[in-house]
Amino acid sequence: MKRNAFAMRLKPGCEKEYKKRHDEIWPELKAELRKAGVSDYSIYLDSKTNTLFAVQCLADDASDGELPEQDIVKKWWAMMKDIMDTNPDNSPVSDTLEEMFHMD
Repeated sequence: MKRNAFAMRLKPGCEKEYKKRHDEIWPELKAELRKAGVSDYSIYLDSKTNTLFAVQCLADDASDGELPEQDIVKKWWAMMKDIMDTNPDNSPVSDTLEEMFHMD
């Protein structure tokens, strides 16, 4: 199992809406994530900086590289663009994070 971590930015004042949307995440989006080998996916908020910190586990043979091409992912991004910093294709602006420590 591989771990993948990244940071994204939430627009100020959008914390409750972000949480609400993720509490109601679409089953078909969850299914697409699982199909791509993503599991144990968590997102945390640093409320001082509005930085979202995401950690996901990927199956050893998985790559989330094809997810951006999936229609359901594009639809989710379009729905989320009003509350997050996004790129021109509506994908969240994100920064890959380097693992510095892990303990099982």
